Amino acid sequence: MGCSGNNATPPGPATAPGLDSGDLATIVNRVVARQGGVVDSRMPDLVPGFDAPFFQAGLAGYSDPAMRLIARQLGCPFCVTEALLDRTLLAGGRGFAKADLGDIAENVPGGDDDHPLAGQIMGSDPSEMAAAAIKMIEQGTRRDREYRAMVGAGSDGATKRRSDEEQAAVEFVPEGRGFATIDVNLACPVKKIARKARGGHWLAEPEGAIRILEAVREAVPAETPTTVKMRRSFDDTNAMRDAFYRIFDAAYDMGYAWVTVHGRTVEQKYVGPSRWDLLREIAQRKHPGRARERLVFGSGDVWTVGDIFRMLDYTGMHAASVARGCIGNPWVFRQARQLLAGEVPTAPTLEEQRRVLEAHFTLALAVNQRMRHPEQHTARVMRKFAIRFAAHHPEGEAVRRRMIEVAGIHDWTQVLDTWYAPTGAPTQ
Repeated sequence: MGCSGNNATPPGPATAPGLDSGDLATIVNRVVARQGGVVDSRMPDLVPGFDAPFFQAGLAGYSDPAMRLIARQLGCPFCVTEALLDRTLLAGGRGFAKADLGDIAENVPGGDDDHPLAGQIMGSDPSEMAAAAIKMIEQGTRRDREYRAMVGAGSDGATKRRSDEEQAAVEFVPEGRGFATIDVNLACPVKKIARKARGGHWLAEPEGAIRILEAVREAVPAETPTTVKMRRSFDDTNAMRDAFYRIFDAAYDMGYAWVTVHGRTVEQKYVGPSRWDLLREIAQRKHPGRARERLVFGSGDVWTVGDIFRMLDYTGMHAASVARGCIGNPWVFRQARQLLAGEVPTAPTLEEQRRVLEAHFTLALAVNQRMRHPEQHTARVMRKFAIRFAAHHPEGEAVRRRMIEVAGIHDWTQVLDTWYAPTGAPTQ
């Protein structure tokens, strides 16, 4: 279960009156100066390895281990799983496989490199969300029925979590494989099911949203940061704007490390421009009683490397979430690293494109070994990536049409040999 970008507005600019669209190097220097370095120092303190002001968002149907590993190889410092439904996790479903947990990680070459990783959860009931968060932290080392028994068993986190002594006696998380953060999804504009709110629909019900946030924060061990993904409001009414700020402020008050805010409303779904001007207002909101500003991340209409830094410069956010903009374009992270190093960002050569396409397919095939027909499934999955990768090719439209026809590894290899030969021209 997760958010889908179907029926989304094609890539376009955000609403940002007065945005500086000039020299990108100057913009990057302003961002670095404002943050006192390449990244705000609190980010790597909270999550070791989070050393740059951008990251890969959780994308339903895309953010599997293969996509994340390719992004990391090209400079992405931090990734988020797609939104995993709490009930699916508690029922013992395939949610963990999607998050690259358990023995599925053994099948992914370089799987140990998929860190730091945020586990994102979404649901309707505070106690279910709390139990699912514990299961994610423990990576399901108790029996499924034990986690389900936590639901409705009370709000005292100490009765749900293992004691410090129990934790010390059980090696339940392989070294370096635990989630760096647990991220609560209050953003996804999925359709409300009967009387149950999920994702972004909680923004219209602040009391319920706050209960979920409290339950998760109480359940998760104190040393593990919790974070939130929100949209800027449920809709554009004053009442919903107030509800947003009530949830937003409450998250920080109860100890959430940061909030990532998408610049569209829940009602917008993925249609229409993101409002960077309103993200700027959110980033500048002062927190009573705190001398230092809060960590706030921005999301929405980040399509290119320039958009990463223009968003940060314009809004004052501390990091930019790259979502649809990195599908088929993992090089956006390398380009961002190059800009931070004072270098000119480089586009991928055909040789680099082929190398990444081959690596992505190999990783995806490893991840999908549990499927009934892993090769065919991988070919279908890779088609949606490949048609976006094709945009980098000089003959992009022809390559895109051919990628759509791929049905297996033979077709995949044939496309690469035909269109990604060293000369860059089709061989037949």
